[in-house]
Amino acid sequence: MTEPIPFVRADISPIATYQEAWNRIKDRYWLFLGVTAVGVLLGGLAPMGLMMGPMMVGIYLCHRALARGEEVKFDLLFKGFDRFVDAFVAALLMMAASLVIVLPLVFVVLFGAIFGAAGMAAAASSTRGPAAGGLAAGSCLLYLGAIAFMMLASMLVSLFFTFAFPLIADRGATGLDAVKLSARAALANLGGLVGLALFSFVLTFVGLLFCYVGAFLIMPLTFAAHWITYEKVFGMKTEGLADFPGA
Repeated sequence: MTEPIPFVRADISPIATYQEAWNRIKDRYWLFLGVTAVGVLLGGLAPMGLMMGPMMVGIYLCHRALARGEEVKFDLLFKGFDRFVDAFVAALLMMAASLVIVLPLVFVVLFGAIFGAAGMAAAASSTRGPAAGGLAAGSCLLYLGAIAFMMLASMLVSLFFTFAFPLIADRGATGLDAVKLSARAALANLGGLVGLALFSFVLTFVGLLFCYVGAFLIMPLTFAAHWITYEKVFGMKTEGLADFPGA
C-alpha cells in the first residue's frame, strides 16, 4: 500500500447485515453458492492454506463485482490467483495466529475437561440415585463447555482477519499490510464484529444440524455479510480491479 487506507467505526447490526446480504445475492444465490462451495472446497485441498487465500480473495472479488453493479462470472473466483503471494501470506499468518494462540489453549482446556469428566464419571459410578445422574450430566456439560470455549477462542482470533482478504481483493493491499490493517480495524469495531460472528455461528450451527448441507447453504450469506461489513468500515475502491496485474 502506497497510501494509508482510512477506516471508520461502523454501526454493525448482525440481523440488518444479513438481511442486506440476502437482498443483494438472492437473485444470484445459486451462482454465489457455487462460487463459495467450490472456493472453500478447493481451498481446503492443499496443505498450509496454499489455495485457501487465493480462493478467499476470489470469492470477495465476486461480491465486489456485484456491489459495483458489474457482471459476476464464475471464473472471477480464480482471479484471486493473480494475487497469490499476498493471499497466501495472509492465510498463512491467520493459520499461524490460530496455532500459536488457540492450539495451546485447546490442549489445556480439552485435557482438563477430559480428566474432569472422567473424575465425575468415576464418582457417578460409585454413587447411586439422583446424585449419579447429576454427576454424569455435569461431566457431559463440562466437556461440551470446553469445546464451546475452544470454538469461541478460535472465532475471536479469526475476527482480526475479517478484512484482510477483502483488502487484498479491493485495494490490492499486500498480505502483511492487509493483516495489520485488518487487525486495527477489527479492534476498532470489535463489539459489532463479535455480534456478527456469534450470529454467523448460530446460523452455521443450525445449518450443520441439517446433515451438514445447511452449513454450505448459509456460507454465501456469511461471505456477503462480511463484504458488506468491509464496505461500512473501509468503503470501496471506486476505480479499477484492485490494480491486479493484467486486469
